[in-house]
Amino acid sequence: MILFWYFTRQVFQVTLAVSLILLVVSFTSRFLQYLADAVAGQMTTDILLMLMLYRLPDFLLIIVPFAFFLAVLLAYGRMYAENEMVVLHACGFSRGKLLAMTMSFALLLTLLLAYTSLYVAPTGLQQTDALRQSQDELTEIDLIVAGQFQEFARGERVTYAESISETGVGRQLNNAFVVIRDLNPPEGESGLRMLVAKTASPVLDASSGRRFMLLEEGHFYDGTPGKADYAVTRFEQQGILLPDQTMIAPVLEERAMPTSQLFGSDEPGLRAELQWRISVVFLIPVLTLIAVPLSRVDPRQGRFARLVPAAMLYGLYFMLLQVSRDALEDGSLPAFVGLWWVHVMFVGVAIWLLMRGRARRPTVTLKARIS
Repeated sequence: MILFWYFTRQVFQVTLAVSLILLVVSFTSRFLQYLADAVAGQMTTDILLMLMLYRLPDFLLIIVPFAFFLAVLLAYGRMYAENEMVVLHACGFSRGKLLAMTMSFALLLTLLLAYTSLYVAPTGLQQTDALRQSQDELTEIDLIVAGQFQEFARGERVTYAESISETGVGRQLNNAFVVIRDLNPPEGESGLRMLVAKTASPVLDASSGRRFMLLEEGHFYDGTPGKADYAVTRFEQQGILLPDQTMIAPVLEERAMPTSQLFGSDEPGLRAELQWRISVVFLIPVLTLIAVPLSRVDPRQGRFARLVPAAMLYGLYFMLLQVSRDALEDGSLPAFVGLWWVHVMFVGVAIWLLMRGRARRPTVTLKARIS
C-alpha cells in the first residue's frame, strides 16, 4: 500500500502539472480567437468566460490522456535514472507488479474521463452552441464595440461609436457615425449616405414591431466622394430600420448530441461520433500499457530520453484516430472496423514493448561461497 500511494503521488503530481501547462496554452489560444470575434463585433464580450468554461471538458479529453502518458514516462524515467527502480526490482517488486499498480490508478482516471466524454463534454458543447446562436439574435447596437468601425448587413452598413453608455432602455451610442452603402447604386450616383449623430439608441415601434436605430441631433450627408455636391441636412431625429430579429431554432451537431441518441443510429456521422467518444476512454489504458515499458531508461540516458519518441507515438495514435473518424463519417470505412483497428494496433505495440523488455532483462546469478 505504501508503494501504491508513492507511485500514485509521483504520477498524479506530474499529470496535474503537465495538464495545467497544456490547458493554459489551449485556453490562451482559444480565448484569443473568441476575443478577436468579439472585437470584430461577432459576439459580445460578456459571454467569453462562459464559452471558455463550457469548452473546458472538451479540452480535458485531449489534454489529460497525453498528460498522463507523459507523467508515467517522466516519473518512472526519473526513478530508473536515479536507480530507485533497480532497488525495487532487486527487492522483488517485478515489472508485472509495476504495470498492474499503474493500471489500477489509470483505471480510476479512465472512469472520470468516461463520464466526461459521454456526458459532460456533449453537455458543454450544447451550452456553447446555445450561446453562439443567441449572439445571432442580437442587433448591431448590441454588438458595437466603442472605437471600432464595424460592418453589418454584409457590408451595406458601417457603424462607429466613440463611446457607449447604458441607459434604462438599453445601450446608447455616443458620437455615432453611420455609413449606408447601396451595393448596386443607380448610374451616376455613389450610393453612399453618411449620418453623424450625437447619440444613437435602439427603438421598438409598438404598432409594427419593427426595430430602429434612432439617431438624435445630427447631420445627414448625401453625395459623391471627391465632389463638392454634397447635400447636408440637419436633423433632430432620424431612424434607420434594422433587420428583423432572427429566431434560430437550436440544431445540435453530432458533437453536441447526447450519447444516448447516438446508440443504434445507422448514420455514419453519428456512428463516428459515438466511436470517437468511446475511443477517448480507451486512450489512457492503452497508453499506460505503452508508457510503463517505454519509461525504462539507463541511468546515463536521463529521464527525458524517451520523451520525444513517446510524443511522436502519441501524435501518430491521435492522428490515426482522427483519420479513421473522418473516413467513418464519409462512409469509406466500415463501422465494424471504425476506430477500433487503431486501438488494436497500439495494443500490439504495447505487447511488443513488454515482450522486448522481458527479453532484454539481464539475468543476475548470485554465487555464495562458504569458507
